[in-house]
Amino acid sequence: MPPHLSADHPAAQPPGRGSVDALISQTRRLRGDVDAVRRDTPSDAAGPQERWQRALYDLALHQLNDLDEHLAQLRDGPAPTSPGPAAAPAEQPELPTPRRDSLLSRVGSAEWNLLTDEASWSGELYQILGRDPAAPPLTLDELPSLVLDEDRPTLTAMVTHCLVDAKPIDGELRIVRPDGEVRTVHMMGEPVLDSDGSAASMWAVLRDVSELRRCRRAVSETRDSLQRHRHHAQTEYRLAVELQEAVLPPWRGSLRLPHGGPRTLDLAARYLPASTSTLIGGDWYDALELADGATLLSVGDLTGHGVAVTSGMATLVGAVRGMAMAGTQPGQLMSWLNQLLDATVQPALGSAVCCRYRPETRTLTWAQAGHPAPLLFRDGTGRRLNPPDGVLLGAISGAVYAQAEETLEVGDLLLLHTDGLVSRHSGHSPNRLLDLAPRLGGARDAQDCVRLVVEEFGESEREDNACVLVARVTS
Repeated sequence: MPPHLSADHPAAQPPGRGSVDALISQTRRLRGDVDAVRRDTPSDAAGPQERWQRALYDLALHQLNDLDEHLAQLRDGPAPTSPGPAAAPAEQPELPTPRRDSLLSRVGSAEWNLLTDEASWSGELYQILGRDPAAPPLTLDELPSLVLDEDRPTLTAMVTHCLVDAKPIDGELRIVRPDGEVRTVHMMGEPVLDSDGSAASMWAVLRDVSELRRCRRAVSETRDSLQRHRHHAQTEYRLAVELQEAVLPPWRGSLRLPHGGPRTLDLAARYLPASTSTLIGGDWYDALELADGATLLSVGDLTGHGVAVTSGMATLVGAVRGMAMAGTQPGQLMSWLNQLLDATVQPALGSAVCCRYRPETRTLTWAQAGHPAPLLFRDGTGRRLNPPDGVLLGAISGAVYAQAEETLEVGDLLLLHTDGLVSRHSGHSPNRLLDLAPRLGGARDAQDCVRLVVEEFGESEREDNACVLVARVTS
């Protein structure tokens, strides 16, 4: 940039090369560190969180690249205003090669003499604007021809305020290069006053910030996408919780069947959410007083999480209740549930245990579909009931499910649970439930038994949702 016309603005002396070179080295080391971290973020990341992080890394790299270019320009001084042999750059073998588009990030300068209507541009400004360095620089009157129509009022206002009110110039404009490319430049400047205080010229620096603005837009868009994703997740979670609460019996403590229930069973149940996820799964428990005086007990789990799975779970629970109320036995009930899942638009897999208890004979008839068998506790010891044949629901079309019978005694305790209660990844042994037999035998009621199970399995780091249902034979 040529010297100003006022003695109040002496030509700046270039800084020492050693101090600037040290800043350049620090900047490039930092850029390398940021780029190394950025490379660990997958470029094809599909999640909004990962895209937002990637965009922020890109923005930081562009800013560090710009800082590197500015410091290099500060060290080397302005480029020549006309074509000519370029000076050989200082030997810097340890520093990386500048980016292909680094020239577009340089800062250009200009000065317009208001007395002679002459203009002077630096070589970097010609490069930023994409103009032939051999062409004369544009005057202030010609400058708007480079600017998009929508931004010309902004340029006029900035120049007017600078020359008339001596206000600094600070704003962004979109310019059109001769090849049709639109670039965004940040323009800063101020008037140069003569001896009587009037504006003799105006100088300005222009920086190409197109890539910086693009990165900021990307950050803003990915941030908005992340916020929308979080809002959608919160909404889905709320809907799943409401649907689950509407389907599962709202029992707190000992269960109460709709008509008071048979006094021969003391019932309690609990839903245990996963501690490592905010997603609601397809686990369920249920107890229903049937028309013939029997009691339906069931637990199950539909694979997956979210509203769709919770809705599928609600469909299964409704189907189990309807078929059981119609007198369907557990084995046949499982076969029809399997057909129901097999016929759904979105295929799914599920597991379940369905028990029908007849209090007059204390007979438990039950069937299972790829599910942990019920546990029977009697006289301080526990055992797992021998499961009848049955594959996962939805796994095989036309599957047939066997059923088994067990005769219970007064004081027996039956425990049904989903497989999330004792996860194979949690380090809990499947026999750990059976080890609770002495404590469960001394419990006051079914509610106390559920509390003991929750204390043992429900308050640690749980990877999956789970349900537990306890039925104690009282008479």
